[in-house]
Amino acid sequence: MSEPQKRNRLNGLQKVAILKRYLVDKTPISDLCDEYGIQPSQVYQWQKVLFENGGAAFERTRRRGGDAQERKVAALEAKVQQKNEVIAELMQEHVQLKKAIGEP
Repeated sequence: MSEPQKRNRLNGLQKVAILKRYLVDKTPISDLCDEYGIQPSQVYQWQKVLFENGGAAFERTRRRGGDAQERKVAALEAKVQQKNEVIAELMQEHVQLKKAIGEP
């Protein structure tokens, strides 16, 4: 009996490097599959994913995430400031009421 093949997990950068060798360097897919212990269908699947999602690499990077975070922080700071003002008013009224009824 032969031993079961150990599953090889490749990260995204490794997959892109394999695809580059296949698409740009014209390395035969059989050589890549032998080298990395993968099936040709896997390489074709990665290629499909790359071409379906590759447009994201060319999108203009905006600070949307940063701007959204900054807006969220500013909103939370404004909320805290409003809360502090309300607490200050309530404390002032509390102190005035205590003085009015003669409590120390």
